[in-house]
Amino acid sequence: MSTDTSAVPQGPTPTAVATSVNLRDLRRVGARPPFLDYLVSLWDYRHFIYYDAQSRVQTGNDQDRLGRAWLVLGPLLNGLMFYLIMGVLLKSGGGIDNFVAFLIIGVFLFQMSTRSISSSSRIIAANKNVIHAFQFPRASLVVAANVRELLSNIPVLITMLILVIMLPPSEEISWRWLMIIPIVALQFVFNLGIGLLLARLVSMFNDISQLITYAMRLWMYASCMFFSIDRFDSMPAIKALMEYNPMYNVLHLARECLLYGSVGSWQAWTILALWAIAALAVGSVFFWKGEETYGREL
Repeated sequence: MSTDTSAVPQGPTPTAVATSVNLRDLRRVGARPPFLDYLVSLWDYRHFIYYDAQSRVQTGNDQDRLGRAWLVLGPLLNGLMFYLIMGVLLKSGGGIDNFVAFLIIGVFLFQMSTRSISSSSRIIAANKNVIHAFQFPRASLVVAANVRELLSNIPVLITMLILVIMLPPSEEISWRWLMIIPIVALQFVFNLGIGLLLARLVSMFNDISQLITYAMRLWMYASCMFFSIDRFDSMPAIKALMEYNPMYNVLHLARECLLYGSVGSWQAWTILALWAIAALAVGSVFFWKGEETYGREL
């Protein structure tokens, strides 16, 4: 028995469609993006950075009975210790007008950089589980650590200004006190740049984290935290080297604005600004180049 299929309507014969794929448009998962794209993605995480920093400030001292009061008590106790050792025992404050306020400014501002740089250097190891689990610009962790330290130091800076006013010989408030804002802003930018540099270096060589404490202590002495740079007048080479120290310029400019009725020299502002810009530029590029390695190195 034969079947006549001539009456059955035939549909169009399916044809294969060739689709071309440009492999150059594909990107490997986890690959390092171009630098400008990386900065854009970092900006997209700005809300995460702020809320992470804010939440860590609020919960940072929850296990202590005094809580966030330690943010102020810490530098106060450090200042008292340095005053007793350097001011009373070693008499390092000779010839310095208002040595107590001079020392307070040095201790409070230097501790801000110490905390920021130290926490940034360990940020990759401290967040290894997050890095393994999620894909995001790793630099956001370093930025969040520095924003956290900036937020936590706002009450510290206010306390510093109150002490400068209250402790004899008390200082009068002037418009020059507003210059502390750009000084701290430049200090924040510098801290962030150094933090980005050290974050990658410590992720590559963890032994570096052991040296940071000693480096910070040496840096403290080179920044004239509790003595005047005038004692190096007989050693002009060392004095000139110290004058190019970014932290020395932070402390020097803050003391000039708050204590000595001046906004500081343009040379000091220029040196500090150049250090801040250079540290951020070099630190950002250096950290970005290691973006693909952080998850694998841990």
